[in-house]
Amino acid sequence: MSTEPPAGSLRRVTTLLRENPLIDGHNDLPWTLRTLAGYDFDQVDIGGDTSGRTHTDLPRLAAGAVGGQFWSVFVPSTLTGGQAVRATLEQIDCVLAMVRRYPDRLALATTADDVERVFATGRVASLMGAEGGHSIDCSLGVLRMLYALGVRYLTLTHNDNTPWADSATDDPVHHGLSAFGEDVVREMNRLGMLVDLSHVSADTMRHALRVTRAPVIFSHSSARAICSTPRNVPDDVLETLAANRGVCMVTFVPEFVSQDCWDWRSAAADAARSVGIEAADVEAFTPFLAAWEAKHPSPVAAVEDVVTHLEHLREVAGIDHMGIGGDYDGCDVLPRGLEDVTGYPRLFAALADQGWSDTDLAKLAGRNVLRVLRDAEAVARDH
Repeated sequence: MSTEPPAGSLRRVTTLLRENPLIDGHNDLPWTLRTLAGYDFDQVDIGGDTSGRTHTDLPRLAAGAVGGQFWSVFVPSTLTGGQAVRATLEQIDCVLAMVRRYPDRLALATTADDVERVFATGRVASLMGAEGGHSIDCSLGVLRMLYALGVRYLTLTHNDNTPWADSATDDPVHHGLSAFGEDVVREMNRLGMLVDLSHVSADTMRHALRVTRAPVIFSHSSARAICSTPRNVPDDVLETLAANRGVCMVTFVPEFVSQDCWDWRSAAADAARSVGIEAADVEAFTPFLAAWEAKHPSPVAAVEDVVTHLEHLREVAGIDHMGIGGDYDGCDVLPRGLEDVTGYPRLFAALADQGWSDTDLAKLAGRNVLRVLRDAEAVARDH
């Protein structure tokens, strides 16, 4: 089955994405560079083709018409305390080193105006997002320093609870945020840092939306009504998100976009648990899953599954509250047609063929995210 859309649709969206920045909400290349090469760009030179080793390199970002990228400065939640803070700083150092090494193709961005300025030069506007509240070690001072270093969103949890917020994939403790968790959200509002509600429990989503004065984002989550993983967003939260003026950036991870893939992964998680491995422990579960898949082949997701989520979000939250957060280099397998960062034009062409207007496509690509950035900046100025 061909994944290539009609040539006319591809030409239309390629022209549109040259004029409107496509800003992806989540790419885990920095952690991949750490695991593959200890951040050595001589070993993994993303200035050339790194196919087979990463989902992302600079030529393929250009082919995918990416105009802005939130690079995830992720560390696993198995790291805690000072170890988590140190590893997060090393991740930030990786992004800054990457921008310095490839200045003709990347430039750091910390504001919406920066994104548009960099995009106008033909380079990829490089923003940073910290994935998991464990990265601040329960310190508002660390949070402020991450902001000072250029981090523009914090995902409140990763796969495990923090001492102040419940994760979607852990047992509830606070049933939302603790009092300190509310302080974290308020301090993020004061700084102008986006509150990212991917990975958190539905109760934490609702609680944070009650506390925040600024629009929030989901940097890489899809619709729970379409795929029942707790990593996705329930419809009532999507409706509240619209009132908040926030954005849900739909992800491409197969088990978050395909119910069949989620059911398969749930069965694998049950098998792992029977031998003492929790699915939330990424470093232990990933090799288990690879071995399990050899005997239990995974279903295949496709670009059409992502389109289904986007259509649902447009119906429930509205076109002004949507974006894209692929999670490239944060998962092993991606949907057919979206195997690496060259896939975005195929997705946008599929939406064009569904009748989406150029205005709708431009909002999805990045105009909504730019608005949210500006709104967060305005809230910070008003403090």
